[in-house]
Amino acid sequence: MCRCRCNVYIFSLTLIDSLDTLAVLGLLDEFEDAVHRVVHDVTFDTDIVVSVFETNIRVLGGLLGGHVSAISLRKSHNRMAWYKDELLYMAKDLGYRLLPAFNTTTGVPYPRVNLRHGIGKDRKEKDTCTACAGSMLLEFSALSRLTGDPIFEDKAQHVMHTLWAKRQRSSNLVGTVINIHTGDWVRRDSGVGAGIDSYYEYLLKGYILLGDDGYYERFSTHYDAIMTYINKGPNFIDVHMHRPQSKSRNFMDALFAFWPGLQVLFGDIGPAIKTHEMLYQVTQRHKFLPEAFTPEYDVYWGQHPLRPEFVESTYFLYKATNDPHYLEVGRDVMDSLQKYARVPCGFAGIKDVRTGSHEDRMDSFVLAETFKYLFLLFSEPQDLVLPIDDYLFTTEAHLLPLTLANYKVNSTTTHMASHFSPSKDSPPTNSERSCPSHEFHFPSGKLYSAAVRNSLPSLQSTSCPTSNKETEISNKPSKPRLKASEFVPGNSEHMHQLGKMGIQLVTLDDGRVQLMHSASKAETPADAEEGMKFMQEIIEITKTQQAENVDYHPRVVQIISPDLLRNIVLAAGPAQFGADLDGSKKQAILGSLVQANPFHGCTELVNKDQVQGRIVMAQRGNCMFIEKARILEKLGALGVIITDNNESSSSDTSATFAMSGDGTDDVNIGVVFLFYKEGKILVDALQNNARVDVVVVDKAKSADEINILDIQLQMDERLGIAPVRANVGTPDARYYQQDDGGAAIPSGGPQSEGLQTTLPRQPTDSTSQGGMMPDEVELAGIKLSEGSITADASQDEDAAVIEEGSKQTSKPDKVFVNVDNVQDLLQYAGLEADLYLVNNHQNKLEEGREIYSKVSPQELQLRMEKILFKYMASDKGRTYQQDQQRSKDGGLESTSVGV
Repeated sequence: MCRCRCNVYIFSLTLIDSLDTLAVLGLLDEFEDAVHRVVHDVTFDTDIVVSVFETNIRVLGGLLGGHVSAISLRKSHNRMAWYKDELLYMAKDLGYRLLPAFNTTTGVPYPRVNLRHGIGKDRKEKDTCTACAGSMLLEFSALSRLTGDPIFEDKAQHVMHTLWAKRQRSSNLVGTVINIHTGDWVRRDSGVGAGIDSYYEYLLKGYILLGDDGYYERFSTHYDAIMTYINKGPNFIDVHMHRPQSKSRNFMDALFAFWPGLQVLFGDIGPAIKTHEMLYQVTQRHKFLPEAFTPEYDVYWGQHPLRPEFVESTYFLYKATNDPHYLEVGRDVMDSLQKYARVPCGFAGIKDVRTGSHEDRMDSFVLAETFKYLFLLFSEPQDLVLPIDDYLFTTEAHLLPLTLANYKVNSTTTHMASHFSPSKDSPPTNSERSCPSHEFHFPSGKLYSAAVRNSLPSLQSTSCPTSNKETEISNKPSKPRLKASEFVPGNSEHMHQLGKMGIQLVTLDDGRVQLMHSASKAETPADAEEGMKFMQEIIEITKTQQAENVDYHPRVVQIISPDLLRNIVLAAGPAQFGADLDGSKKQAILGSLVQANPFHGCTELVNKDQVQGRIVMAQRGNCMFIEKARILEKLGALGVIITDNNESSSSDTSATFAMSGDGTDDVNIGVVFLFYKEGKILVDALQNNARVDVVVVDKAKSADEINILDIQLQMDERLGIAPVRANVGTPDARYYQQDDGGAAIPSGGPQSEGLQTTLPRQPTDSTSQGGMMPDEVELAGIKLSEGSITADASQDEDAAVIEEGSKQTSKPDKVFVNVDNVQDLLQYAGLEADLYLVNNHQNKLEEGREIYSKVSPQELQLRMEKILFKYMASDKGRTYQQDQQRSKDGGLESTSVGV
């Protein structure tokens, strides 16, 4: 995820797209250096086909944003005296290279153009999205007004006129895709998200930036239609533009998260607060806003490429209300970015919010928009080197000066207001919404926004809804023949039944299983008919899974060492056998990797002595998945990661599937599947590092969660209820803490050698605790000595009854022990919490005093786990570990040998 797969154009795009971000952040030296690089190194005379929409908002907009930033800094900070409008000249050059795309019958541009050769002959494209065509206005108009050439604004204005003229007159809605030659709608579904979003945005912002009332009137007409037909409470569900009472899809996409921010600019604050609060609750539920989600707020598409729209709306709502709630929202977003998207070389997009697996990419809008809005959300006026309130943000968050309304250019296009002619059936527009003063309408500011939010019920359900279809199927009586939903490939009985029905199972080269039915091979005509029914069921199951986006509950492999690869999360497929890996301590695997030799793992291993207590990697092929798991489990493997043998496979291009078993439930360890690309990352890591540690679980874990999981597993090992992992307790065992920046770091390695903490096995004598327990010590009325426990009979009645330990003594089977403070409890339980820890925590951990009644030493230890887990993962616990490290480096003496 740190290697560069970019071509020169993509690299230039990212640099240009982030120019004004550097200026906004006050990184003036870096901004000046970046402008130098763009001016001297970037050229657009390139034989490459680009998206007209993306090139306009990212590159042309980035050049204009960089230009106006440079001009402002030259005037206010005496910087960049050398700058002579080079970025503006580059923007004009690029604008001319985009103009051939507008040579269509309707004036609506082609979706793509060659920067050197233009459109060329025999272009097959005939469709473009509404947002793609309708998001040229701001950049092209600014280019015209800054250079004095009217052609750019004329072209963009004509497109806006065409789209307005093509609206559905009875509903005042537009569709998603339009034919660039005929002007006919190709897709008539209408919403405020993907495919339309920035068309509406540029109508309102066109009015704000250019001062043309026609854009405002058009937006106001569209807005009333949207709030009438598409808005359903806090939700926005797409409808058919010509039948607006009919829904066109059953999910919402993440791009519509910009809408509350646009409502703030329009002055409709109440609905903006409600919709934003709904989006916030979805974000809290899934850590990020999924690329698409259902009206029940479940994941529809799990991807999250670190989009900025939700942060953008958060920023505008904070500006409008001054409510600190929105600062808390921004902090949650930043925490999620740090915990789940941070990788060694930056930030990576989230492939699936359910698992936390990463994309091998970061889009340029993360730098151009997401980080810019986060910085502005938390910045104070004195932090800003640019007068932000004097600029308007484009859809890519580039800065355009509001003074452009005063620039006039000779234009062949008629004034927009003359084109505005709402149909007589149009609902009346609300002119009172015209850019109201938030301070005037909402003097209570944050109190108002809090009241609106509190009126919205909690949207997060505690359980996943069950579809009616599933309920109906489950209520049907079972049939005597094998049902498709029960079929397990490899099960001998199932294979026999398939054979009777004339169904043959064929394994393809890529490992997939194909079923083929031949009526002539069935034992009887009745069996042949049953085979046809079975095949129909298989087809229906496949259709249902595709329609409902069913995905077999994917798992992840998260690398936790070495440092260079730490926190990389790989998407993994589950197995229909073995441990479920749902994230609990008994259903998660944390340990060191070893590669099976031979790699397929189907025969006796050459390195079988290295398997005990480790997670074993094996390659697909030579035998069934479950057979590999059986072989490796018998050798003592903690878990198995099976990698694909098809070198072209990756989670980016291949659908996740669940590895099938053979119907026998005899595998107890966890098994997951990695496609070749992801598996290669682990194979390379093993070849280049002496040790690689991973956690295999349901979704990516934070540093604190790994902390607790590691302690839990060590506890279970010590108590004999879990297999012992290799190397646990050795200097390279990993125990995680947080650094000041919030990123997970291992408590070992060159800079913190020896800091790792492991829980000790139960000592066999008093000396094994290294001075922790002398031959005899009396604390709070409890006399503890080797092999015996006595208590002062005068202790109060609130005493714990503790069974005698494993050592046989002449003492009674049970004795009364007063557990008056945590120190006694920890010492008796054999947990190495030294006097430093206890005294600096005022003899109480987070649970305070605990009085246990009639518990065994083993039960006592298990109950103490909860206290220790919380403490060691808390800020105080981390401070304690850091103090221990300082004492090791020559500071205070420590009495604990467990640390």
